Amino acid sequence: MNRRLFLRNSSLAGLALSTFTLDACSSSPSSAVPEAGTAAGAGSEMAPFELHEATVAQLQEQMKSGQRSARALCELYLKRIEAIDKAGPQLNSVIELNPDALTIADQLDQERKTGKLRGLLHGIPVLIKDNIDTADQMRTSAGSLALAAHKATQDAFIVRKLREAGAVVLGKTNLSEWANFRSTRSTSGWSSRGGQTRNPYILDRTPSGSSAGSGAAASANLCAVAVGTETDGSIVSPASCCGLVGVKPTVGLLSRTGIIPISATQDTAGPMARSVHDAALLLAAMAGPDAADVVTKASAGKIPADYTTFLQPNSLRGKRLGIEKGHLTGASDAIALFKTAIELLKAQGATVVEVEVEKLTDPLGEAEYDVLLYEFKDGVNKYLATAGAEVKTLADVIAFNTRNKPKAMPFFQQEILEASEKLEGLGSAKYLAALRKSQQGARAALDGVLRAQQLDAIVAITNSPARCIDLINGDSGGGPGFSSPAAMAGYPHVTVPMGQVYGLPVGLSFVGAAWQEGPLLGLAYAYEQAAKKRVAPEFKAPFVG
Repeated sequence: MNRRLFLRNSSLAGLALSTFTLDACSSSPSSAVPEAGTAAGAGSEMAPFELHEATVAQLQEQMKSGQRSARALCELYLKRIEAIDKAGPQLNSVIELNPDALTIADQLDQERKTGKLRGLLHGIPVLIKDNIDTADQMRTSAGSLALAAHKATQDAFIVRKLREAGAVVLGKTNLSEWANFRSTRSTSGWSSRGGQTRNPYILDRTPSGSSAGSGAAASANLCAVAVGTETDGSIVSPASCCGLVGVKPTVGLLSRTGIIPISATQDTAGPMARSVHDAALLLAAMAGPDAADVVTKASAGKIPADYTTFLQPNSLRGKRLGIEKGHLTGASDAIALFKTAIELLKAQGATVVEVEVEKLTDPLGEAEYDVLLYEFKDGVNKYLATAGAEVKTLADVIAFNTRNKPKAMPFFQQEILEASEKLEGLGSAKYLAALRKSQQGARAALDGVLRAQQLDAIVAITNSPARCIDLINGDSGGGPGFSSPAAMAGYPHVTVPMGQVYGLPVGLSFVGAAWQEGPLLGLAYAYEQAAKKRVAPEFKAPFVG
C-alpha cells in the first residue's frame, strides 16, 4: 500500500506488476536513459562529494583519527544540501535545517577530546522526518501549513535516544503531507509547507511516500542516515524507490511518543540508510521501551544489545524462504530482477518455496482503511491537544485548510481528513470489528504461512519503480507493493536494493514474524553483500521520447 492506492480501489492490494510502463511521463521504455550530469539545473559537471557514499563506520574512523571533526562533517553535508537540494537538481528533500547543528557538533567534538563518546552515532549527522518532534528551533508540521509555526516543547522519545547516542540532528525532511493521509489524489512527496520533493535518480519521478524527503536525502548523500515513519509503506516504499535499505520495525520496538500520528496500531519510525549495517546501527540507537507509549512494553527482553551481530555474510545459508508467488508473473522488468535475486538467494545457501501471502491479506485492505480513519482522528486530536499549536483539533485543521485553500489545497483536497472527522470514537463497534479483521487477519496469514512452511522469512518485490510526479491527478497506478501484510500485522519488514528498471531502483523485501528484526537484517545483509545492487543516484533528466 505504498501511497495508499487502496483508497481508490481496495481490490488493488496486489503488486499489479504487469501494468508497469515508463510512458506515463514523457517517454516509453525504449527511450535512452540520459547520461549523468544532464539533469535540469545540474550543469554539465557536478563536483565530487568528499563524503560520497560514506558509511557511519567510515565517518567514525575519520573523527577518531582526527582527519575530520563532527563539525566538519556537518559543514560538508550542509554544503551538499545547498548544492544539490536547494540548487542544482533541486531535490527539495530538506524542509528545514537545524540552526544549532554546528553548535551541537562542536560540543560533541569537545566531548570526544575529553574521551567521552556517547555511542556509535557520536558526531554523525542525521536527518529526520518533519512529523517527529524536536525541542529546538525547528518546527514540526507534518508538511501542513496549519502547523507551519508549531515548535514542540519536548523531543520525541526517539530523538532523545538519538541525542543520547551522539547523533547530530542536522535538519528535517519534507514528506507527503500528513504522512500521505490527506487525499486520495495526492502526489507522493508533496506538502503545502515543503512543496514537491524529487526522486534523485530521475527528476520527474516521485521519491514515493510518505517518507519522501528522508529517502531522497539519504540516497543523495545529504546526510549519513535518515529517519522515516511508516503506517503502511511509508518507509519501505521510498527506500525501494530511492535505492536504500529501509527497516519498518515491529510496532512497539520504537516509541511513537512525540510523532504526529496516523494509527496507534500500525505507526512506527524506522531507519533509512545506504547500507544494512548503518540501518542496524540507527535502529539500535532508537529502540527501547517508553513509559509514555504502552505498546513498547512488549519489547522488553526482545531488543538485542547490538543488531550488527546478526550481520554475517553467510546468514542465508540453511535458511528457508517463502517467495511471493504473485510476483513471479507479469510484464514488468522488475520480475526479472526478482527472479535473479531468487537465484542469488539459492546460491547463498537458502532453500526457497513459493507462497501466496497476498491472496490472504488483499481482502483486508478495506478494514485497514477503516482502522486508519478512526485512529487518525483520535491520535491527531490527542497530539494537538497538548502540542501548543494554533490548531487544537482535526476539525481546526480542516477549517484552516478551507480558509487557506489557494495555498493549502492548490492541487488536491482533504477528503480523507473530512472522512476521519465524521467518525465516532474508538469504542465504535465498526472500528473494533475492522481492527480485528485487519490486524488479526494479517497476523494469522503471516504466522500461518511462516509456520506451515517452516520459513525464516517471506521474500517479495517491495514495490514498483517510482511513478511520475503528477500534481493534478496524483500518483498513477501500478499497485501498492508488498508493504501491507507486515504493516497490518505490525511485523518487521526490511527492504534492500535489488537493482534498477530503466534507471529506477527496485527493492527486495524480507518480512518475518514479530521481533525478528535481527534475523531479517542478517538475511538482508547477506543478500546485500552478495548482490551489491546499491547504485548512487546521478540526478538524471526526465526521459525524452
